[in-house]
Amino acid sequence: MTEQKNTANPTGLTTAEAEERQKQFGRNELIPKKKKNLFREILKALSEPMFLLLIVTAVIYFLLGEPRDGAVMLIFVLGMISIDVVQGWKTDKTLNALKDLAAPRITVLRDGAERRIDSADLVPGDIMLIAEGDKIPADGEILQANDLCVDESSMTGEAEGVWKVALGTADTDGGHWRRDFCYAGTLVTQGSALVRVKRIGKATEFGKIGVNVAGAPEAPSPLQRQTRGLVKLCAAIAAVLFVLVGCFTWLNIPDHQFTDRLIESILSGVTLAMAMIPEEFPVILTVFLSMGAWRLAKRHSLMRRLASVETLGAVSVLCVDKTGTITTNRMTVCETWANEGKERDLCAVMGMACEPDAYDPMEKAMISYCEGRGLSRDFLFGGRLIREYSFTHEAKMMGHVWRRGNEILIAAKGSPEKILALCNLNSDERDKAQEKAAGMAARGLRVIAVGRMEVGTAGEVPASLAQCRLQFCGLVGLADPPRESVKADILRCRKAGVRVVMITGDNGITAGAIAKQIGMPCGESVTGDEIDRMTDEKLQKRVRSVSIFSRVVPEHKMRIVKAFKANGEIVAMTGDGVNDAPALKYADIGIAMGKRGSEVSREAADLILLDDNFSTIVDTIRDGRRIYDNIKKAVGYVFTIHIPIAFSCLLAPLLKVNPANLMLLPVHVVLLELIIDPTCSIIFERQPAEQNVMERDPRDPKEKLMRAKGLFRSILQGLTVFASSFGTYYTVLMADPAVNAPVARAMGLSIIFLSNILLVLVNSSQTNFAFQSFHRLIKDKVMWAAFAGTIFMLVLLLYTPLSAFVKLAPLTGPEAIAVIVMSAASVLWVEIVKLVKHLRKK
Repeated sequence: MTEQKNTANPTGLTTAEAEERQKQFGRNELIPKKKKNLFREILKALSEPMFLLLIVTAVIYFLLGEPRDGAVMLIFVLGMISIDVVQGWKTDKTLNALKDLAAPRITVLRDGAERRIDSADLVPGDIMLIAEGDKIPADGEILQANDLCVDESSMTGEAEGVWKVALGTADTDGGHWRRDFCYAGTLVTQGSALVRVKRIGKATEFGKIGVNVAGAPEAPSPLQRQTRGLVKLCAAIAAVLFVLVGCFTWLNIPDHQFTDRLIESILSGVTLAMAMIPEEFPVILTVFLSMGAWRLAKRHSLMRRLASVETLGAVSVLCVDKTGTITTNRMTVCETWANEGKERDLCAVMGMACEPDAYDPMEKAMISYCEGRGLSRDFLFGGRLIREYSFTHEAKMMGHVWRRGNEILIAAKGSPEKILALCNLNSDERDKAQEKAAGMAARGLRVIAVGRMEVGTAGEVPASLAQCRLQFCGLVGLADPPRESVKADILRCRKAGVRVVMITGDNGITAGAIAKQIGMPCGESVTGDEIDRMTDEKLQKRVRSVSIFSRVVPEHKMRIVKAFKANGEIVAMTGDGVNDAPALKYADIGIAMGKRGSEVSREAADLILLDDNFSTIVDTIRDGRRIYDNIKKAVGYVFTIHIPIAFSCLLAPLLKVNPANLMLLPVHVVLLELIIDPTCSIIFERQPAEQNVMERDPRDPKEKLMRAKGLFRSILQGLTVFASSFGTYYTVLMADPAVNAPVARAMGLSIIFLSNILLVLVNSSQTNFAFQSFHRLIKDKVMWAAFAGTIFMLVLLLYTPLSAFVKLAPLTGPEAIAVIVMSAASVLWVEIVKLVKHLRKK
């Protein structure tokens, strides 16, 4: 195919014209963004079981003839709903910001210059510049086409690519699907073009049929299903205990009138039900995953699917491309070897074999090398291009046919094994060339062979490069040096139990040389040709010991990923090309290159690497482990803090405590929820990574969120806090039940409040002591605000007129000291356990 041009000279729209047309036609979206309605968000919050229980409780208070208590309950309900709505708004804001970062982008002509904009901002009349790997975002007519081939299978069902032509070209096909037209949702597989946008959004052909597809919901992740199951289980237990506690309370107060007796029984049951339902679990997941994704985005890792954040910590195999990920992607010609010493001929043919508008780093390096030796672009590309032999992964070589005056010259370059096979060399010359190529490759250079052929007339030009008989010009050695930090990053991965596998289009010797430089286990390598000859079962065995795959094409990546997954590994894999998309989709974590990756690979990936840097991948795995660790800590904390609340509500009726003297009334459960919600969702989310987070093996992806050991620890902590708080309350109450209820209740509640702060410090790390965690968090303003807020709320409840409203009493100095001592004793025993473990390790 050759370049076809329309007579038009497009300049694009001005910014003012684009803004005016966007007002007229709207944004280029199938489903416009809907603004959330505040009233609907409040109704959604009110539909949660916890809030329904609170409202029922407030109504019961009003029925009891205690409007003050009912009003206090409603005020607290309003406060909790406000926290939930604000927290939801912040989460939505974070998610929308992430969506904006991940939005498809396209190059357009605006104000006479090229600009990169969101595809949603396209308007009719815009001039799009599309190229290989782009997913076309709107319908439009083709103004200029250069070897443009488009995959329209998403629209037509036909798998074969369609070669496109410019508008007004004589051989334009008729019918519905035009060859001089591009359609939204289709994929550029080759070439480039200028396209004038005609239709956007729902008006496109894709928009007419694709609204339902675009709006398809995503299934919940395994972690989300686990937490929902836990909430349902606890809700079922709460329902059973609600009935039992209500019955016990009914039996405990036979002297009450029927109505009062019924209402008191219901209140006791409602209080326990509120204490039993861990409604924080969905909040934890939403906040942790969205904030985790936002933090990753700030570190150049854009997570496209929130559920994938939890998978990061389980990655056990990291398959990475060499070029641009491990290396700097700045190729330079380091060494040349000219056959028969003809250095200038080698440089000239090498340059003429490159694309005139080179975008490949290797070709840019070659042209730059030629220019440095006096061979300008005008000299190299001053002739007329007659034919182009395109590079393919199968051929592994390319060439151009140039007419220069009366001379017709074929300039070719490619892998040494392919080019040498086409050259007229005797065995000694071939052996010498192969020896030189092997020597260059052994030094870590990318080796390219160069050949030429002269023909008499255009009719004698071979149809394919494979039919040529070339004159061997020489070899070119290029280097793309490893990034400075890669060696340290490889060591971090090895310590973390993450196996790094290099997949490259280079030969095995070059890949092995790079592997030695960065500290990767070298051993043997497997080539793409060998993979083609292997069965899936044999490949599964080979990937257990091989860490370098050379001369690999994108189709091989899929098989390599499948082999690792069949062995039970959790695989993260990088890719940047159109053909990488299936393999990226198949990997547990598909990682697309943000700078050099195609739009299709970015769309198929779970993670977009904004800086194409290997260090960023390693940091992302570390952050994934931190996020999962913190989710486990938060869930464990929720179990722990709910135990003293639930057991206090359960045990008091069993001990025949008068309902009026219970340690926790519904209003107190609400007060505790006001500190539990931000603690589990905000404070634990901010916890830094454990010091050994990258010194342990990846977690088992089938691992339960709460394993037996962690659950036992949480239950034991909860029981000690319960024993301390309820034991103090019950001892003080029994001294004089008629008088001491407010003081006893205040002491029990205060112990839970203070224990909450200590639980955060103790559970911030499984290995560090509480004082070490405090030292690490000492500069965290949010942490200080949360702790100060908890103490301020407690002081407000005890030492202001509000204490009478919530049925508490101020504490004396000795009583306050007793509360502090009991709180410390109920939680800090964990530090002794840590100390014993630490001493055992030593």
